[in-house]
Amino acid sequence: MNRPIRSFVLRQGRTTPAQKRALDALLPVHGISFPDKIESEKALVLEIGSGMGETTLEIAKAHPETDFVAVEVHGPGVGSLLNRIQKENIKNLRVVRHDAVEVLERMVADGSLAALHLFFPDPWPKKRHHKRRLVQPAFASLVGNKLAAGGVLHAATDVPDYAEYIERVFLENNDFEKMNRGLIDRPTTKFEARGQKLGHPIRDLFFRRRR
Repeated sequence: MNRPIRSFVLRQGRTTPAQKRALDALLPVHGISFPDKIESEKALVLEIGSGMGETTLEIAKAHPETDFVAVEVHGPGVGSLLNRIQKENIKNLRVVRHDAVEVLERMVADGSLAALHLFFPDPWPKKRHHKRRLVQPAFASLVGNKLAAGGVLHAATDVPDYAEYIERVFLENNDFEKMNRGLIDRPTTKFEARGQKLGHPIRDLFFRRRR
C-alpha cells in the first residue's frame, strides 16, 4: 500500500516529566517495537489513535479475555497510557508508537484481528485536506486483509460528513457488510462528552468482514 501522505501531523505538545519518564522506562516494558510482529493467543483488537488512553484502558480492563494493542504517534498520549497501564497493572494492553498504516502493513498478520477500533480520527474538515483522512479505499482494503472472517471495524466520529464518507468507503468494498453494533461496547470519552455538550452528533459505525 503506497501512502506517502500522512493522516497525522506530529504536534509539538508539551510532554510532562512523568510522561517522558514513561516513554523512556515503560515503553520497553509495555510496548511493541516497530516492526516486530504483533502476536496473541487470545482474540486481538487493535486501536488506531488511542489519544491519552482513557477509553483504551477502560475497554482493556472490562475485557481481560481479549488482548488489545493501542497505536498512537503523539508522545504525551503514549506516555500517559503507559503510566496508566503500569499503575493499574494491566496485562492485556500493549502500545505501539508508530504510524498506524505501517503497523498494519508490517506488524499485523493477515486475518489476525478480531476487531479494529478507530475512534474520532482527525476529520481533516477542509475539502483540500480530505486526502489526508486515514479512511481511504486503500485503507479499507488493508483493514479487510487484517481482520479475521467475521471481524469488525468499529469507527466513531462527531463529524457528519466524515461519518457519511467512512460508510461509503467501507460499503463500496465487497469485503464488508454493515452491522448495528461491534464486538465491544465503547465507553464515552472526555472528548465525546465535550462534543455532546456542544451539540455535536456522535455516530458509531460498524462493518463486519464477510465470512
